[in-house]
Amino acid sequence: MTKLPNIAIDGPAASGKTTVARLVASRLGLVYLDTGAMYRAVTFQALQRGLDLADQAALEELSCGMRLDMEPDPESAAGHRLLVDGVDITAELHSPEVSRAVPRVASVPGVRRDMVRRQRLKSEQGGVIMAGRDIGTVVLPEARLKFYLDADLAERARRRLGDLLSEGRNFSREEVSRQLRERDDIDSSREDSPLRVAEDAERLDCTAMSAEEVVDLVVARFQESSR
Repeated sequence: MTKLPNIAIDGPAASGKTTVARLVASRLGLVYLDTGAMYRAVTFQALQRGLDLADQAALEELSCGMRLDMEPDPESAAGHRLLVDGVDITAELHSPEVSRAVPRVASVPGVRRDMVRRQRLKSEQGGVIMAGRDIGTVVLPEARLKFYLDADLAERARRRLGDLLSEGRNFSREEVSRQLRERDDIDSSREDSPLRVAEDAERLDCTAMSAEEVVDLVVARFQESSR
């Protein structure tokens, strides 16, 4: 039986890649793997245990020792629940504390190696869509379909602020823009798996595109590649 193509979607924070990946997976019946949630899970566990985020060996040991399970949940905004060692921590993944700390944890080479290993295992069956910052360049360099989603900072800040306000979190547009700029700097300058555009990725400027318009394009590319 021929494997379905895997899809890699990369891009900076709040570019819409997670929403697009989830909607594409739903429309095409693919497996959606939220790689960002995986790094957030490690970060949450590190904070819960009071680990020093500068202790890379401790963070790597924590990551490698965790059992991570992602279960479909249509009622969840993310479309899934994430369990660590059998405990559902989905509601904790986007807390301000985790959001502030996750760039540091995600930059640890040992943590990234462990996450990449897990993600590649999930992709072996084919028909998997992943969104992240190094999917097309590191995790799935052989993916048949690669996309890089981008949008200008003002639009990304508007989207992220809307998400935060809908969750009852009070932030200013300026604060959100500053956080996004800082995350962009960290993601693009880290030594291990920096954010960059894969040479064979289709780059999409999503500033003026709705999520549905991007989804339509990705679905069309998938159908073309599966003929």
